[in-house]
Amino acid sequence: MTRRSRMLLAGACVTLFAPLAWAQQDGAAPHAAAAQQAAQAQAKAPAGGYDYPTEGRVEYVLSCMDENGHDFVNVYKCSCVIDKMAAALPYNDFIDQSTFAKYATLGGEGGAEFRVDEAKRQTKKFRTLQANAYHACGLGSQTTASASAPTAK
Repeated sequence: MTRRSRMLLAGACVTLFAPLAWAQQDGAAPHAAAAQQAAQAQAKAPAGGYDYPTEGRVEYVLSCMDENGHDFVNVYKCSCVIDKMAAALPYNDFIDQSTFAKYATLGGEGGAEFRVDEAKRQTKKFRTLQANAYHACGLGSQTTASASAPTAK
């Protein structure tokens, strides 16, 4: 994908976030487990979900599209996924959990930190939340975009 294409896609993602949030409120009910998890998260989350930086959202959408195809429909689906995750998880927790998930299979001594019990719990929570969001947004049981989650700055 060329730099110009990425810039156009990033612009489209930013432009589409608000209408997607409205569309998701009117959409079909998600899977029962996803609905239960979302309800629990909503009890703790602010009314509109947590505020993620636009850069983090765009990075996630681009990495999701890298894994699921660069069809225009995937802009909507991948945006839906990050919206679902933002509704349930504060951004700092998202960064922590996605980092643990990304490096969970890192071998050798350098990966030891990502194989401790706390890291395994964080990885499991992230992958479960992400799988539920994928299912609710119509991406099915495909692989998740944990390998290229955004980094904190």
